[in-house]
Amino acid sequence: MSGPYDMVTARDMGLVACRRCARVWQMDQEVCGRCGAALASRDHTSLSRVWAWLVMGISFYIPANIYPMLSTTVLLRSTEDTIIGGAIELIHHDSVGIAIIILVASVLIPVAKFVAIAYLALSIRRSSDLSAQSRHRLYELVEYIGRWSMIDVFVVAILSSLVQLNVAASINPGVASLSFALSVIFTMLSAQAFDSRMIWDNIKSAKQNRDTAETIAS
Repeated sequence: MSGPYDMVTARDMGLVACRRCARVWQMDQEVCGRCGAALASRDHTSLSRVWAWLVMGISFYIPANIYPMLSTTVLLRSTEDTIIGGAIELIHHDSVGIAIIILVASVLIPVAKFVAIAYLALSIRRSSDLSAQSRHRLYELVEYIGRWSMIDVFVVAILSSLVQLNVAASINPGVASLSFALSVIFTMLSAQAFDSRMIWDNIKSAKQNRDTAETIAS
């Protein structure tokens, strides 16, 4: 009886796909004939890069939440707001919707990306409750939402360029804006460094463990 682990992968058939243009070639070919990129069935050094970029992203995310993201000056009165402090200030001014968007884009999504990338990297070496299909969809989700993580930095940049009225009013980016931007960039590099093809390598080991368990049970 066939099961969910009885599928045949491209690697089993001696094929390798180019990670740049997705063209499929024979395993013995080293360079993609379409785009010239190097071909490799698996990049086993990718996990080292994933963890390195992820640690850098988390390191810059901490000061991004401690230091002010925005410095506002109105009639010689200056105020500085952190990400969460700015969201709380918006709530006090009845802008709950905007505050929720900022909290989701600047707090929930970055933290969720940290957890998701770490989980995917750990699942390569350890057993996981999620199937390979679910983990691959999780990786695609992390890749997709990465482009929206810069919304807070975009808002600061737009406000800084539009509100510059000398003494009357001015808005300038705070120290946290650079830290947050670097955190997003490093997290995106961490996700891109991850070789998602290794997710499927656990299928064979899972099948072997299942067969062993069935043999012992019988």
